[in-house]
Amino acid sequence: MRIAALISGSGTTLQNLIDRQVGEIVGVVASRPGIAGIARAALAGLPHCVVARHNKMTPEQHSELIFDAVRGWNPDIVCLCGWLTLLQIPSDFAGRVLNIHPSLLPSFGGRGMYGPRVHQAVLDAGCKVSGCTVHLADSAYDTGRILVQKCVSVRDGDTAESLGVRVFAAECDAYPEAICQVDKARAG
Repeated sequence: MRIAALISGSGTTLQNLIDRQVGEIVGVVASRPGIAGIARAALAGLPHCVVARHNKMTPEQHSELIFDAVRGWNPDIVCLCGWLTLLQIPSDFAGRVLNIHPSLLPSFGGRGMYGPRVHQAVLDAGCKVSGCTVHLADSAYDTGRILVQKCVSVRDGDTAESLGVRVFAAECDAYPEAICQVDKARAG
């Protein structure tokens, strides 16, 4: 399975895929320069580039540039690894873009819901469980067919940070599981 990864930050999800040797990561696109995820890609010897969105660029134009870069690596799938920019997924990648989100979708998803914001919203709502979701991405935030969900208990005294650590541990298992599902479906 040839994987292109899209990153917007520290690259911990990318690092998880590298460490677990899930498929072959053929390239990495970063949404902005200077992020830690670029250093992770470089250290792993992965081809990478930055495709930043400029003020006058529409989401469609930005997405077109991103997928032009991705096509150069000829991936089987694209994994959004903490990607924060809304994508317009072209028809040739429909059903081939996976996203991971740090909640049990459809709860606590949507524009602006990422990282500690999600975990704080879970705590503020008084939920007893949280978790993560891997889904097929479409051209909206955090929608698309769910492939894998993992539950994590919310503990008394949890903070957004402490809950986030346990949710990320679940993500480390969920993303490889979803990628293997997609690979088996392609082969089957």
